[in-house]
Amino acid sequence: MAHTPRRPVNPMDAAEALFKPAKKPVAPAIERRALPETKELVSIKIDSAVLEYFQKDGPGWQDRINDALRAVMQGKPAA
Repeated sequence: MAHTPRRPVNPMDAAEALFKPAKKPVAPAIERRALPETKELVSIKIDSAVLEYFQKDGPGWQDRINDALRAVMQGKPAA
């Protein structure tokens, strides 16, 4: 039964086997801060009753949630 030798017989193949391609180092991820006053797409879980409350007035419910959260953040009572 024919089998391939463990070591290359050809000197060129032996030399090539020693110089395996080097892996490029991965560049570290750069954390970029969001610009002020820009909106970011996020996914959060909200109680269905809370979601219904903000959606009952129609379009713009995401802005109303944002305004309520901003009011809480600034220490004002929510609408």
